[in-house]
Amino acid sequence: MQRSRVIIIFLMIFSLFGLFFLPLLGRTMISPSTFLHFLTANSELRQSDPLFLIFWNERFPKTLLSMLAGSGLALSGMTLQAIFRNPLTTPYTLGIASGAAFGVSLSLTLGTLLTSCGIPIIFWGLTRPIWFAFGGSLMAMGIVYLLSRIRSTSSDQLLLAGIAVSFFFSSLVLSLQYITDPTKTFRILRWTMGGIDFIDIGHLVPLIIIILAYAAILFYFSRELNILLTGQEQAISLGVEVGKVRIFLFFLSSMTVGAIVAICGPIGFVGLMVPHLCRFWVGSDHYILTPVVFFFGAIFLAVCYTISRTLFLATVLPVGIITSLLGGPFFLILLLNQKKT
Repeated sequence: MQRSRVIIIFLMIFSLFGLFFLPLLGRTMISPSTFLHFLTANSELRQSDPLFLIFWNERFPKTLLSMLAGSGLALSGMTLQAIFRNPLTTPYTLGIASGAAFGVSLSLTLGTLLTSCGIPIIFWGLTRPIWFAFGGSLMAMGIVYLLSRIRSTSSDQLLLAGIAVSFFFSSLVLSLQYITDPTKTFRILRWTMGGIDFIDIGHLVPLIIIILAYAAILFYFSRELNILLTGQEQAISLGVEVGKVRIFLFFLSSMTVGAIVAICGPIGFVGLMVPHLCRFWVGSDHYILTPVVFFFGAIFLAVCYTISRTLFLATVLPVGIITSLLGGPFFLILLLNQKKT
């Protein structure tokens, strides 16, 4: 327990350090002394300094966004792996991310038509793509959940059903790319690569609320998540309403992933790699695992984003490509280890 607390405190401090250190790196390097000078300089000098504008208006908010997205995706992967008791379950293998991607692609394709029909670009404080992402993720979640309710479906069968749903929605996204005009096709294609370069900074506030609320609710349900790992019959005998808990957490995870995908695009494998690495360090007790996954997910994607914008100085590589390059071999290793056991 003491070791776990040390890890949580270390990750918390490292996350805060990374939030301010990682934006210093880039094509234009900003020294720590310059950053400290920003804090003491007067407001007129700060606003006229290009390094100040690069740091606070460009790199800092995007690093913060990458941390929020990393935390949300990692927590959703941890949750889905617990409620379905399958180490390969993620928002992507269950089709939730593909459903959200279809919703956003539909919003981008039909943007002018939706506006002419009276559907506002922003309502209830959230933009239209976010609402369409919610709808797409709900649609995918509903299909997978219905498949699990039709018959007694094992976790492996549910995973295969999710992959089929994922391919279905991915095909719909490709269809939209094919039938729409070239400008919108490029927007959809660029967005589906997953990136944190073309974003509205105004999305940060609602996403902060969503991710922090999601993390708090998961921590509250830590006992139920721990019991679900022991099996359905054992959970029922211990007083857990398995059906209600599963559908609630499944719904919550889908909504969180929908919000992240709407803003950043589909960034794969974070929900697979981070929970497994964290379980290796601290075990499966969700009272400890939840905060560890929250902070390490933030650090992981922020570092990946920093690599994506500094490794190739001529261009900024979509961060989804970096996570896929890391996640592909990781998935194969997990798959091979599962077959051995």
